[in-house]
Amino acid sequence: MFRKSLLSASIALVLASTGSALAQDNEQDLARQALPADTSTDSAATTDDVEVIEVTGIRGSLNKAMNIKQQSVQVVDSIVAEDIGKFPDNNLVEALQRVTGVQVTDRASGEASTITIRGLTDVTTTVNGRRIFTSTGRAVAVQDIPAALLESVDVFKTRGAHQLASGLAGQIDIHTQRPFNFEGGKFVLAARGIYADQTDKTDPQISALVSNRWDTAIGEVGALANVAYTRTHYRDQNLTAGALVPFRADNLERIFEGWPQGLENGLPNAPGSTFDLVDTNGNVTEADVPYVLSRDAIFQNDLNGERERPAFNLSLQWAPNDSSEYLFEAFYNGFRNKSFNSMLFSYVDWWGDLADVPPPTFYEGTNVIKSRVVGSPAVWSSGDYSESKTDSYVFALGGKWDLTDALRLKSELVYQTSEYKTDFVALRADAVGIPNVRVDFNADDGLPAWGFVADDYSTPVDLAAVQWNMGQYFDNGGKDKGDSLAFTLDGEYFLSSGFISRISAGLRYEDRGGESHTRGADAVLLSAQSLDSDLVYHNPYFFDGEANVPTSWVVANGYGLMGSRDHYRELYNIPGEKLVMKQTFDISEKSWDAYLEADFDSELFGRRFDGQFGVRYTTADTDMTFYNYPEVDPTIFDLGGTSNSSDKLLPSIIARYHLTDNLMARLAYTETLRRPDFGQLNPFITYNKDLTGNKRGTATGGNPALKPVESKNFDLSLEWYFGEGNALYGTYFKREIDGFAYDSRQLVSYRQPGESETLDYILSLPANTSNGTLEGVELGTVYFPEGLPSLLDGLGIQASATFLDSSQDIPEYNSETGELMGYTSRSMFGVSDSSYSAVLIYDHGPVDMRLSYVWREDWLNNYEAPTFANPRGVYRRPEQSLDFQLSYDLSDQLMLTFDATNLTKEIYQSYYQDEDLYNFSNSLYSRTFALGVRYSF
Repeated sequence: MFRKSLLSASIALVLASTGSALAQDNEQDLARQALPADTSTDSAATTDDVEVIEVTGIRGSLNKAMNIKQQSVQVVDSIVAEDIGKFPDNNLVEALQRVTGVQVTDRASGEASTITIRGLTDVTTTVNGRRIFTSTGRAVAVQDIPAALLESVDVFKTRGAHQLASGLAGQIDIHTQRPFNFEGGKFVLAARGIYADQTDKTDPQISALVSNRWDTAIGEVGALANVAYTRTHYRDQNLTAGALVPFRADNLERIFEGWPQGLENGLPNAPGSTFDLVDTNGNVTEADVPYVLSRDAIFQNDLNGERERPAFNLSLQWAPNDSSEYLFEAFYNGFRNKSFNSMLFSYVDWWGDLADVPPPTFYEGTNVIKSRVVGSPAVWSSGDYSESKTDSYVFALGGKWDLTDALRLKSELVYQTSEYKTDFVALRADAVGIPNVRVDFNADDGLPAWGFVADDYSTPVDLAAVQWNMGQYFDNGGKDKGDSLAFTLDGEYFLSSGFISRISAGLRYEDRGGESHTRGADAVLLSAQSLDSDLVYHNPYFFDGEANVPTSWVVANGYGLMGSRDHYRELYNIPGEKLVMKQTFDISEKSWDAYLEADFDSELFGRRFDGQFGVRYTTADTDMTFYNYPEVDPTIFDLGGTSNSSDKLLPSIIARYHLTDNLMARLAYTETLRRPDFGQLNPFITYNKDLTGNKRGTATGGNPALKPVESKNFDLSLEWYFGEGNALYGTYFKREIDGFAYDSRQLVSYRQPGESETLDYILSLPANTSNGTLEGVELGTVYFPEGLPSLLDGLGIQASATFLDSSQDIPEYNSETGELMGYTSRSMFGVSDSSYSAVLIYDHGPVDMRLSYVWREDWLNNYEAPTFANPRGVYRRPEQSLDFQLSYDLSDQLMLTFDATNLTKEIYQSYYQDEDLYNFSNSLYSRTFALGVRYSF
């Protein structure tokens, strides 16, 4: 954690600085300076005059975004709010999906939540240029920042030496409103009601902004406050066919040990396939065993939750004269979530006498079972309830000064703190006496069909009439906290003649700390006991009729379970020490950055040739203290104090060549890196039993020796700007990435404290064992035709496409010993080969409309555990979304809005390499419909 003496000394240094005038944050400010009032007022690093385009609404916001792109030295795309307090989507992530090169996914919990830039997820997020984080991580959940607080967002694909070096994918810089953005006073109040069809609830989204500026005896003073609150009820429904395992072909007896596990492409699936069974020493115990493949389980989840996001932004500006400015800002964003998950699970791997059981059916030409009946299945449900909370604060104090007409300085002190807390309880309920389960693993384009049937194999079993006994109880929680004190000092010197037009340099120091605490307990009853009647819950109609599956089942009510937690802790005899938070690590990291950068401006073959080149040096020293307790016995690393250090010199050069007045080319070479998250450095190993009851669980830990991931980046773009805000552009790019942190895997045995049985666990530890290459092309356009009939005036399109080619070396480990066996080259995780976005826009008079469609090709999402017979790669099917937005100006002050998302009610699906044979998961999320009103003056 940082020292208070450093805080006081840094504040004194900022306040003691004297001088005058506003210094430039970066080349983005040129475009903002050229925008109309009610945008940003920061000045710029280069000097071309740009025509002010007084256009409002969707078209006006796109004009501003294209202006920023055109004037920037770097490869950047932007989103600008159509009006104050009217950012164009439910959250920032959903707005970014229309940005060229950006893909979004993970649409659970009522919203899109994951951003990739050109296929990579490692995105650095800054607010007004300040890096922000959540608790002990290096990133922030972008969707936690309410869109109502935003003025604009810049998506940097390249980075200059003056910018942070982190973020292999790029940097998202979020701009909030400031009082000097407005000519005078401003007040905005906006409210929306958002209806989600799966929860059948309507939730509020409210924001308010008040701002003013005054001429006083001490200079010009401005103050702005912006608050936002969003509540969301969500329902996510998931239906999954489990992983594949081998069975003996003659009697369908499951084979548990000795078969070849974790093969890249899974076990061969041709009819009549065989394998040898071996013991732990590699000796063949049975040769040429014929086998068939079938799923081990079928299960479904019905997750209901309520999420709240309060947020606040305060901005105070003071310009004592024409050449100086001081700024204080406070930014808060919070997150509250309560969720209750109802799970229904059935094993489908029974073996035994098959005389009276209908025979299984196979996919044609394979040994893979498509449908079967299983007698006396083990069936259970689980009621899981969790509460989580995040509070993050950022405070910034800074100044900008002109020391001379050519020399400008700026400095800023930023303190932030972020804390995350979570509590979780779950109770399994075991069904008694269910005779049979009948299942078709792929009944309809990836959707399974299944249900419980009587001994005639057709009469449904009423799950409400079945006896349910209390099974395993889980009770755990965690608390993470991080804080940071950062100090920056930047200067720039303008040259009046010569090839170099500006020289800038700067320093950045950050003292960052993080600590983590955890607790956990699970237990079983010594004798069978029926599920308490006051805890019985029947979830409502599941999966909305989209699949032939159980639509309701008995589960422990998560809300009641949390409310009666003390009773169940006593019933399950949970020791008090298991409920106490215990610290797992305390990490302190001190980092220094220094950069030197030069802007150049000249002519080449009679045309303007400009850009910037520079170098950034970054170094970090991390001191780590880890804690051990009797119930955890890590054997991979020694616990105690340790350290990790890294440093890197990162060059960058970005050049623009103006082929004509409206056609330009950019060329960039930059280097970036990503340092490990604090949690990745933590060798504390957590052992988790398999929730399904199998003996093989999972274990995870960190690696204090992890090094930063490094990337060398190449970009070449061609951009044509024509007409009023119209543009056509394309970029070729390549990323060469070294040292991806990829999980190594090994099989370990461990005996939990207080238990007599030693269990097997698959232990995952990160290591810098993977390299990759990513290259591609992105294309985009914004076009509003001229000369259309009056009624069609304002009709336009915004479209983009991204084409990617990636490869990554994936280490392959022996699942029994952890020995590195070799490497397999695969596509990078999370990278779609192609994605598209098309937006039809109508901006005419008081009416703004936008119909947007986004699509991305299937992609390799993750690797399955190496204990199954299916292929390792888990792929996501192509995803698409159709959204609609409408606003109508009743007057200059009053606006009505209507928005709708996920209009086509998509089912999001995944599969193991072959989507016909190895379908996997199916998820159904809500459509949303929102009505809103916005008042401003």
